[in-house]
Amino acid sequence: MDRKILEQTLVLIKPDALKNSLTGYILSQLSEFHTGLRFAGTKIVHVSKMLAEEHYAEHRGKVFFPSLLDYIMGNLHYPDEPEKHRVIAIVYQGTDTVKKIRDIVGPTNPHIAREQKPGCIRALGTVVPLKDAEGTVIGERMDNLIHASANDSDAEREIKLWFRPNDIPPFMHAYPTGVSKDYYFFKNNKLYMKDEPGSICFLVPGDTVWKSDLETLRLLQQGISAPCSLSSVVAKYLINEKRE
Repeated sequence: MDRKILEQTLVLIKPDALKNSLTGYILSQLSEFHTGLRFAGTKIVHVSKMLAEEHYAEHRGKVFFPSLLDYIMGNLHYPDEPEKHRVIAIVYQGTDTVKKIRDIVGPTNPHIAREQKPGCIRALGTVVPLKDAEGTVIGERMDNLIHASANDSDAEREIKLWFRPNDIPPFMHAYPTGVSKDYYFFKNNKLYMKDEPGSICFLVPGDTVWKSDLETLRLLQQGISAPCSLSSVVAKYLINEKRE
């Protein structure tokens, strides 16, 4: 199949969009009629702290990072309703996928979106000032309704973070997969090859896995530095698991 047709991107419909009943509007804007793109995968996700931290890893250490985690996890918009803590994760596929979605979504900052591209999805968002304990403004958080991968590299990292291969039809796989030959266990951010008290088995022999995940696990098993973290591999396999 033509590689261009397999271009993919990740979209997240965030808690503020869900709370404001904008899901239908957003999906219609991103429909095949408007974009020429197809759904390759979709799921409703209760976002764990591990998943949130890995998704926003580039912002770790910044003043707005804790608030960003609470935002994507649903803690801010549904503080007393944990059953509503969720996002809708979607993989779109087609040609020029990243660019087409980004054009419809608009600039990251909702204020800039309203000025530069009125009518885009993020023009309906808002910017929230962040204050310290004394009430001094120390930064801002952009509640911009939706996430869309910024480039092809980010799209691959993010899709592999949020989706297992089996979440996507096999003929729509854009990235190489492999088959696990071993059992893999996770506990306290450590990898084990055998069951340990309190550990979680996240892969068993025969499971279909992203090849890059298998390579990461192989390196970590040997005590060698890997291109991505153990949490970035494990997070997707624990999505919607109550025991996490």
